[in-house]
Amino acid sequence: MAAKDDILLEITPQVLLKAYACGIFPMAESAEDPGLYWIEPDMRGILPLDRVHVPRRLARKIRQQPYEIRVDSDFEGVVSGCAAPATGRAKTWINQRIRKLYGDLFELGHCHTVEAWRDGELVGGLYGVSLGAAFFGESMFSRADDSSKIALVYLVARLIAGGFILLDTQFVTDHLRRFGTIETPRREYQALLERALARPADFYSLDEDVTAEVILQSVSHTS
Repeated sequence: MAAKDDILLEITPQVLLKAYACGIFPMAESAEDPGLYWIEPDMRGILPLDRVHVPRRLARKIRQQPYEIRVDSDFEGVVSGCAAPATGRAKTWINQRIRKLYGDLFELGHCHTVEAWRDGELVGGLYGVSLGAAFFGESMFSRADDSSKIALVYLVARLIAGGFILLDTQFVTDHLRRFGTIETPRREYQALLERALARPADFYSLDEDVTAEVILQSVSHTS
C-alpha cells in the first residue's frame, strides 16, 4: 500500500520517526522525482535475529577479514553508494529529499551505517534507522565481492549485542532470503514493532575491535 505526499509538505526528521513507529516508510519514484511515497507493505520483510543463516563460504571469507569494518564514519559515501546504478538496478529511489531527511536523522543519532573499507576506499555497506530496539534497514551497496553481505553480518552481530529485537528489511529479496529473511503479515509485524519500540537498545554496544570469530559466534547459525 502506498500514498504520495504533497511535494510542498514539509517532512521533518521527527515526522519521519513517527512514521517508522507506525510501520510506514518513504520512498521516491526516482532520483529526479521530488515527491515521496509513503509505503506500508501488506507483507513485511524481517530478518529474525535468532535465526540468521551465514553461508559457510561467507563465514570463511569473514574469518579472512578482507575488509575493515567501520560504523558511522561516512554517511554520505554510503548513501551515494546505495544510490549509484548497479547490476539489476538501473535507477535509484534515493532522491535529494531522502538524502536530506536521512542525513538529519544521522545527525540526531537515529540513522547508522555499517561500512566495508579496503585500502582506504569505501567498497560496500548499508544504512538504516534505529528506534527503540528496532532497526529498519534502508539500502545496501557493494563494489567488492561480498562487501555488503559482510556488512550485513556485522550489523546483525551489533544489533544482537545492543539488545535489538527487530531487524526490518522492508521487503524480501533473493539476497536477503539467503540469510533467513521472511515475510510477515502486517498485523504480526505491527505486534513485533510495538514490542521493539517499548524496549531500549544501544547500537554502540559492540566493541569496534571485535574479532571476526566473535562476530560469527554471536550470529552463530551457518549453513
